Amino acid sequence: MEPFPPFEQIRDLILLAKGEDLGTDDVTSRLLVPEEAFAAGTLVQKEAGIVCGLPIVQMICRVYDERLQVEQIPGFHLDVIEGRYSDARAMPLLRIRGPMRSLLSAERVILNFLQHMSGVATLTNRFVKRVEGTAARILDTRKTLPGLRVLDKYAVRCGGGHNHRMGLYDGLLVKDNHMTRIGPKELGACLSRGVAISRAENAQRPIEVEVDTLDQFRQVINVDGVDLILLDNMDCPSMQAAVEIRDRAGKRGKAFLEASGGVTLKTVRTVAMTGVDRIAVGAITHSAPALDIGLDLES
Repeated sequence: MEPFPPFEQIRDLILLAKGEDLGTDDVTSRLLVPEEAFAAGTLVQKEAGIVCGLPIVQMICRVYDERLQVEQIPGFHLDVIEGRYSDARAMPLLRIRGPMRSLLSAERVILNFLQHMSGVATLTNRFVKRVEGTAARILDTRKTLPGLRVLDKYAVRCGGGHNHRMGLYDGLLVKDNHMTRIGPKELGACLSRGVAISRAENAQRPIEVEVDTLDQFRQVINVDGVDLILLDNMDCPSMQAAVEIRDRAGKRGKAFLEASGGVTLKTVRTVAMTGVDRIAVGAITHSAPALDIGLDLES
């Protein structure tokens, strides 16, 4: 089971979700549910996929009402079902007991997080399955909604994918917009200077450079210290040629190649067969459909 982000890291996100949904009052529950009423409900997976994010349920309940108790269901321990694929259409996940008003108020926020994270994990896993038998790994990108990145990247790992850099601060990625004022003949020298400066600051910081033509690739592959080369929107023959150029240059295992740009479930295996090491897929976070999970209250 992947380590879930600690409460301290996502507390403000949960508070934000509570504030925008609850506001100052859950009018319906206040008017229709007696203050003393208690209830129990079961979170249920209603669609085949990977359940992801169950640890956040306890955190949300803690923020709404500490009297809400989260119980694991016999035979469905969290360590077993979190991050695991199931094709069950009515699989119980967790049970929540406590004041009915608080339970109803927290319901939508709990489901929003669970459905989204499970959707990301499930879509990631579909991409991972498509490239089985190849050397390529599926990676996420920075294409996440504000505030959700740490949870999205956790969900990607639960789906069998891998994380790219968390943000702008933990990896050097030189993209085309960074090089708009650099002439083609100056590219190699400019990158060499950048690599040297970065290594002096932090020897462990990963260094990646984006290219979109084989001419650019030939220049970058000769720059010592570049860990990764991003092949941006290249067609498969060009990516395969880049792999061959890299290998002939003796850089296999030293300079890893990453395909990126418009990769879909239909095309990902063809991309993987070119020999690239990594495939970055923005869709696994920005376009993942929610997995159907519901909260069934006991009558």
